[in-house]
Amino acid sequence: MANPILHFHGAAGSVTGSCFLLEAGGTRILIDCGMFQGSKSEKELNYKPFPFEPSRIDAVLLTHAHIDHSGLLPKLAKAGYSGPIFATAATIDLCTIMLQDSGHIQESEVRQLNRRNRRRARETVEPIYTADDARSMLPQFMAVENGEWREMVGGLRFRYWNAGHLLGSSSIELETPGAEGPVTVMFSGDVGASNKLFENFPQGPSGVDYLICESTYGDREREEYALKDRRDRLREVVATSNNPGGVLLIPSFAVERTQEVLTDLIALMDEGEVPRCPIMIDSPLASRATEAFKKHSAELGHGKAFLRALNAPNVRFTETAEQSKALDLVRGFHIIIAASGMCEAGRIRHRLKNWLWRRECTVLFVGFQAAGTLGRILQEGATEVRIQGEEIHVCARMATLDAYSGHADASELDAWVAEREPIRKAIFLVHGEERAREAMSGRLPKKVSAKVVCPSLDDAYELSPMGARLIEDRTHARIKPAVPGRPDWNNDYQRFVLDLSDRLKSVADEKGRAVVLRRLRRALDPDEVPAVDGRRDPDADHGS
Repeated sequence: MANPILHFHGAAGSVTGSCFLLEAGGTRILIDCGMFQGSKSEKELNYKPFPFEPSRIDAVLLTHAHIDHSGLLPKLAKAGYSGPIFATAATIDLCTIMLQDSGHIQESEVRQLNRRNRRRARETVEPIYTADDARSMLPQFMAVENGEWREMVGGLRFRYWNAGHLLGSSSIELETPGAEGPVTVMFSGDVGASNKLFENFPQGPSGVDYLICESTYGDREREEYALKDRRDRLREVVATSNNPGGVLLIPSFAVERTQEVLTDLIALMDEGEVPRCPIMIDSPLASRATEAFKKHSAELGHGKAFLRALNAPNVRFTETAEQSKALDLVRGFHIIIAASGMCEAGRIRHRLKNWLWRRECTVLFVGFQAAGTLGRILQEGATEVRIQGEEIHVCARMATLDAYSGHADASELDAWVAEREPIRKAIFLVHGEERAREAMSGRLPKKVSAKVVCPSLDDAYELSPMGARLIEDRTHARIKPAVPGRPDWNNDYQRFVLDLSDRLKSVADEKGRAVVLRRLRRALDPDEVPAVDGRRDPDADHGS
């Protein structure tokens, strides 16, 4: 009997694209099949072929519905996978909504891109998958209950544990045959924070051979927020944002984060802590996801408060594009919650385009912003950004309230890992940017006895009785290890374009602007001596 082999095909050095392939006992199991987000270089991986043959996969185990964990499932089915996709019932309900929405967004964005490409005489492109592709694979979902062992061909079995991260989210324990007996492998999925409004504390077994653990917040501690403390901080943000002609924009993940923030806002208004004002949920996905939360409200902590918020007279959900566009005409202070949470797609980009240049706007980030995303760029203090090809000067105020994060922070992750002890062989840190993984890998050896490994994208490890062994040259990585989880050349290019524009605007006259452009041309082609009005460039011989 050969030892299990584990492949890291996503979320290795970055926080998106979660995808792990486990080969054991002649069975090939995929844990998650998520979409890459962040820099353009990472997102391009979504269009490339899978680094494995989809038709040879025997089963998919899905930890939860977030797109960075589930978003490429329709592509997987389209590429030939026809087997079961195991998930909790709540996860299936959310995926039914989210995957079709993802397909719709891709179709819409590709239509816009192709219009630009045709004008520029460039090749047109196809969406990764369509809404119809997403609908056609929904019958492959099979519901599982937490704590229930499921047997598979080849002697492998698995069970789900509540991860406390999102409605329906789970960690997954697998027991596989190995050369010297069963091998236990635990996938954390995304581990929930202790202060979640709707979710219970994350759970899991003790005593595993291998632990694959997320590290999103592996390098940071959040303040300890009781529910009242969190609402007090939110009250402060609303109070400082309440300009008579202004808006509080909240880029928010449409599933659970939106519902949590809405519940807190209405509670504050009901208690008279903040003035009642219009709250617009500008996301068709959030509207549909809210129906799924209503269906499962009995499973939620504070479920009654959530239902009360939905029925508040000042809450409106926009469905159509016309309703969304009409928000630009709203007068008086109001709050808009819109997806996507990292400002990478969806209606929040239209809202930002309309408001970022105004001082009456406050943007409140309530979730993790991955490197290279518009959300991270704004959060880090950019004064100029480009949205839909337009340069926008940023005058709006930025605020962050990480009390709503769905991820455990550093100490919570350490505690969750310690509860899995004894971890007999190794811990693999995934789903974290390099700084977060390095910080967590530096701390864990002082707390647990297992070896800590930080795999790179497309690495493969043999899970042997002696521990994890990297299989050299098993696969060729689709992207250089230094790229995931970082801004790429596209981000640098956009920054350069904005800096060049600022430089040209700052020069007093046309002659000065011509000098700047000549120097740029010389940098691009040092052997070429530019001419101005038919004369030799006077700067060419002086290196000025």
